[in-house]
Amino acid sequence: VGQKNPPTPAPAGTQCFRCVRRFRLAFFTYIVASRRNGTLYTGSTDNLEARIHQHRAGKVEGFTAKYSVALLVWYEVHGSRHAAFVRERQIKEWKRAWKLELIEKSNPAWTDLSADWGLSA
Repeated sequence: VGQKNPPTPAPAGTQCFRCVRRFRLAFFTYIVASRRNGTLYTGSTDNLEARIHQHRAGKVEGFTAKYSVALLVWYEVHGSRHAAFVRERQIKEWKRAWKLELIEKSNPAWTDLSADWGLSA
């Protein structure tokens, strides 16, 4: 049984986050990791900075807290909550290799994309 939706190019993490943040109607699909090639979690939110802070503080109970998944390695901006949610669901259905390829395309060093916000993993 093959999975649908192979990786598609995405301008993830290339947007000026501070510029996008000024507009309150931005929604995000994101991937956080425990470390390079470690455990991955895909989510969506309307406040990426706050969500990453929650992951780091362990305030998001369950999977991310259990596996210390808090390094922001990929994100993309959407114009609606529905679009961000649909993209999240699409990526969650992907094979792990496809997710790794998506991250590697835009962030080959697996750097913390939230470092500019003053948050540390």
